[in-house]
Amino acid sequence: MSKRFKQKIPKQFKLDLHGVKHADVEVLVENFIFKYQEDLPIKIVTGNSNAMKKIVINVLNKHNFSYLDGDFYNRGYIDVLN
Repeated sequence: MSKRFKQKIPKQFKLDLHGVKHADVEVLVENFIFKYQEDLPIKIVTGNSNAMKKIVINVLNKHNFSYLDGDFYNRGYIDVLN
């Protein structure tokens, strides 16, 4: 296949919160979403921790970002849409 027919897939920025203490999550998420707000959608990997998801969702709601909470097969991430 020639180069001119290949589609460029935009890189999706990702924040992985595995191993991060709950006390540090709010600041990390705020910094990440504001740093990459021009590059939405972005992905925040929370793992299966409901407490971690709740913290992330509270930050997103606080700053009026819309999001999707994982999918049917993998609930361990949140896509920040706009």
